[in-house]
Order: sequence, then C-alpha cells, then structure tokens
Amino acid sequence: MKNTPFTEKHIALGAKMAPFAGYNMPISYTGINDEHQAVRTNAGVFDVSHMGEFMLKGENALDLIQRVTSNDASKLTAGKAQYSCLPNDDGGIVDDLLVYCIEPNNVYMLVVNASNIEKDWNRISQFNTKNVEMHNISDKTCLLAIQGPNATSMLQPLTEIDLVNLKYYTFAKGEFAGVPNVLISATGYTGAGGIEIYFEDADGAANKIWDALFSLGKGLKPIGLGARDTLRLEMGFCLYGNDIDDRTSPMEAGLGWITKFTKDFPSRAIFEAQKANGVAQKLVGFEMVDKGIPRHDYEIKDAAGNVIGRVTSGTQSPSLQKAIGLGYVKTSHAALDGEIFIAVRDKLLKAKVVKVPFLG
Repeated sequence: MKNTPFTEKHIALGAKMAPFAGYNMPISYTGINDEHQAVRTNAGVFDVSHMGEFMLKGENALDLIQRVTSNDASKLTAGKAQYSCLPNDDGGIVDDLLVYCIEPNNVYMLVVNASNIEKDWNRISQFNTKNVEMHNISDKTCLLAIQGPNATSMLQPLTEIDLVNLKYYTFAKGEFAGVPNVLISATGYTGAGGIEIYFEDADGAANKIWDALFSLGKGLKPIGLGARDTLRLEMGFCLYGNDIDDRTSPMEAGLGWITKFTKDFPSRAIFEAQKANGVAQKLVGFEMVDKGIPRHDYEIKDAAGNVIGRVTSGTQSPSLQKAIGLGYVKTSHAALDGEIFIAVRDKLLKAKVVKVPFLG
C-alpha cells in the first residue's frame, strides 16, 4: 500500500486510516458530520495526493486530448481548466478527468482518478500516434484541496496570487508558503468554494506547506475522504466507480454538457444517437420519504415492486438532515417529484426524485 507525503501527519492527528485506490488514506479525524460542517461553514484540508497527474507536451498535445476526450479542449486558454471524460469504444466512460491548459496547443496537465491511473495512461497512449511527450508525474505530485467559504481569504497571506478572485475552473502558478512553482486552481469537488494546490514534494515542500496551513490558526481542519464523499454527493457530483463507469454513458449520467460533437472522439456516434433518440435510463437525484439510508447497488423499484434501476450513491446528508442518493432509473420514472422505492432488506422504502444539486 502506498503512502502520500502526508500519511504520517494523518496518523499523528489520530485519523482513521483505510486503503483507498492502493493508498493508505484518512477516512475521518473527528467524525464525518463534524468535518462536513467544518467545510460547509469555514474551511478544511483534504489530502488528495493519491490522484493521478499526466503532463502532455508538444505541438500535437491538443490534438491528442481532442481525440481521446469528450469535451472540446480547443476552447481552453492559458490558466483555464475543463471537466471532461475519456469515453471507451462501447458508449461507456474510461474515466472522468480535468484538463488544465498551461500553454495553449503545447502544454497540458490531465488530472485523473487514483484507481484509474494505469488504465487511463494506457488508453491515452493508444491514441498517441503523433509523438506527444507524455509524463506520468502522479507519484511525485502532492495535491491538497483546501475547501470552504473562508478558504481563500484564510490562505491569502501565504501567496501573492489573488486567491479571493480566482474564478471557478481557472488556475495560476506561483509561490505558496515559500514553495515555488505551485499550481493553484479553483476546480473544487465540494461546492463550498476554495482551492487546490499541486506541487512537487522536493526540499521538504510537503511539510512546509502543511505546517504553514495549520499555523494560520483560523480553525482550519484536516478532513478525510468520508466527508469528501458526503460533500460531493450533496452537490450531485459523480464519483467514478459509483455513478459513472465503463458501462454508463455521459448522456445517461447528465453529462451531455461535457460531450461536444464538434470533433471526433470514441463513441461519438453512440452518444449522438442517444442525444437524438433519448436514453433508456437516467441518473437522478432522490431524497428518502420513508426512514432509511440508500446504499450503493440497492435496487430501485416502482410501486408494484418491479425493478426500475439501482442506487449508485447514498448517504444521510449532514447539511439537510435527510437521506439522499443518486441512482439510475428507467427514463419513464425519471421525472421530478416522481415516486420511487428503494429496496432495503425486505422493505420498499418510499423516495422522491428531486433536482440536483441537493443544496439549493
């Protein structure tokens, strides 16, 4: 099992640790609800150094990205980022990812899910027929996400980059806490605002940045992956392996907005047909009416007990104090306010299809 440069910090802070995507990761420190509320009301620090980062360089870098991803990366200018996905050849998703444009038409960084690093690298390499320089920098890249409404103002003393006015899905590079060449972005996964910082763990940079963050003395808390999951679910953000995978299409998952038919890419014809003719199933948000917590892979049924889908993510929402979930249902049952039932053990518990994000 791999460690991140912060593993010893987590253990010293008493974090509950568990394996995740081959890494020893913190699941919680003081409890998921407590950490969740800290991010929603103030700010918290997530160690997400397990994520994967690839650098693509050269005159054909953009061409390669365009041929493997669903979104249109040609729209990106320097300092802009984009959410996209790698479609497979059968109408499914290899992974969802972020594309960072460092130098237009020449230098890009792709950020991929930890469990898919090798799979994504191999997939992109298959399409690299024009000698694009590819570097997998995952193992030497640290990534901390500092999320929450007070995060940017709290961290502003640590850098001359204007964090407070950093627009969503943009980034800048510069010095942070005395560490040079730090990439600071605003592409958060919590819906609470904040930034992410990417840097190489050279010359003690990881310790330096971690210690600088927690010496600010403004109630900043370390946050585990448990609260990361409840926070993203309240926003209706998809988690690869749960809500999207190699058998679900972006059109079914409500990700038609990252699927641009202005270029050619794998499964384009399948997705175009789905857009024109509709899809058989849709990913919907729902909240429980009856008491009970929906869990991944629970069956979703209609009033007569017929299976109409499955739960992909579910939890008790700390912000809303009610149980919520995402799941695929037959399109005929996907209308807002529609009644569905979650099969929990031997019972059918009533739920209602609602708009996402769950937080207004």
